[in-house]
Amino acid sequence: MMNAQVHILGPQFSTFVRSVMLCCEEKGITYSYGFSLEGSTIEMKSKEHLALHPFGKIPVLLHGERKLYETATICRYLDAEFDGPVLQPEDSYDRALVDQWCAAISLYIDQAIVREYLLEFAFPKGENGSVRMDKVSAAQPYVKELLQMLEVKIGGAPFICGEQYSIADALVTPMLDYLANLPQGDELLEPNPLIADYVERMRKRESGLKVLRPLAGKK
Repeated sequence: MMNAQVHILGPQFSTFVRSVMLCCEEKGITYSYGFSLEGSTIEMKSKEHLALHPFGKIPVLLHGERKLYETATICRYLDAEFDGPVLQPEDSYDRALVDQWCAAISLYIDQAIVREYLLEFAFPKGENGSVRMDKVSAAQPYVKELLQMLEVKIGGAPFICGEQYSIADALVTPMLDYLANLPQGDELLEPNPLIADYVERMRKRESGLKVLRPLAGKK
């Protein structure tokens, strides 16, 4: 994107890159993304990458001379630095609850849903590139447990932390969107109708329509 206000270092398929993209869309921030930077390609865990993120992860936000890593931190910065709808409550306790859920999503939920479950489908490591269904079966009970936890958490509210779209929604939505797109998606979401409805509503938001699009070659 020409004249983008920020650049998000990382691939479009990454859940956390998509989280930052969602925040940008919600705030009206123009952005670019990918591993191309100033005409050069940054290789994962290269010297150039490690200079931007010492742990060799993604995403990294580049805003002028400023650089930030850790997704929730990036999103909080974008919310504070740019005009547009606020993505955090003003009340200190309500804001702390959003921060709490951002941490829980980034740590526990990401580990279970993305690292131990979704990645088995996205990057199969079984024989001849097959999905290791034993790994999927082992991970699935905890995925179901976390979905039930989120079902209880959202209750009758429109968003994960109540009445206001927040950074917590931007963090969890890409994970749930991918999960719902799996062949097992209906089985996983059927016992959790509030979360199933939540995913559909997040997909239909203007930000979701722009960010939660299928990858090239995918349905």
